[in-house]
Amino acid sequence: MAEITAGMVKELRERTGLGMMECKKALTETSGDMAAAEDLLRIKSGAKASKAAGRVAAEGVIGVYISADGKTGALIEVNCETDFVAKNDDFLAFAKGVAQLAAEHGTTDIEALAALRLPGGTVEEVRQALIMKLGENLTVRRVAHYVTADRLVTYLHGTKIGVMIDIHGDEILGKDLAMHIAASKPVCISRDQVAPELIEKEREIYTAQAAESGKPADIVAKMVDGRIAKFLAEVTLLGQPFVKNPDLTVEKLLEQNKARVNGFTMFIVGEGIEKKIVDYAAEVAAAAKV
Repeated sequence: MAEITAGMVKELRERTGLGMMECKKALTETSGDMAAAEDLLRIKSGAKASKAAGRVAAEGVIGVYISADGKTGALIEVNCETDFVAKNDDFLAFAKGVAQLAAEHGTTDIEALAALRLPGGTVEEVRQALIMKLGENLTVRRVAHYVTADRLVTYLHGTKIGVMIDIHGDEILGKDLAMHIAASKPVCISRDQVAPELIEKEREIYTAQAAESGKPADIVAKMVDGRIAKFLAEVTLLGQPFVKNPDLTVEKLLEQNKARVNGFTMFIVGEGIEKKIVDYAAEVAAAAKV
């Protein structure tokens, strides 16, 4: 049997980023063949990825990338299981690299993105290697891609909320509006973009509420129209009071600056993912009865 030296283990660790014992075991199983050991670890990392895939990954980060000319960009959400891993340098570098690939290749398709190459292999190979190294399920959940003739600006609130805005206007205004979006969370730019079924649902609720007032039907109709108008102002970017100057709507702010918002995307880490809540006290109490 070939002697497995500390130098060989060190080299394999540098190639794979995996733990010392895992690397030593792989070298032992492959009689010191470095290439075979690396392949073996990739195979094992794939197996571990499959085992971890069923676990809920609701933590993570928002990754952003904008080209030097400000015309092309991508916003992505990459998830893991714990906030501890979300702060890991390798995990953060992975998110940044995937965002750049999405921007440069112009894709929002997760499967297509998985086949693109990072310095350490394809996105999927690097993802699986990170699962092996960090011991958590990792997923690339969603991607937004932008190409504009105007300007792209991003705002990150920590690593948990990310906004990308396509704006006809200067960068400072774009940054202010991206920050506004992160704070006020509009669902779209203008009233005509609000889904009709959402308006109808709100109208039904407001009508039922107003009817309980006992007021005449024509008054109830006016009350409902007023509430719908307020609702549309609250959920649309143009209708919202600007966070830095609530006396001014975003629509008026844009008019004053001769600017225009072409589009925006906001991602919030874990949004819509059902998190498993563990009652550790109940688990301990149950174990004590056994």
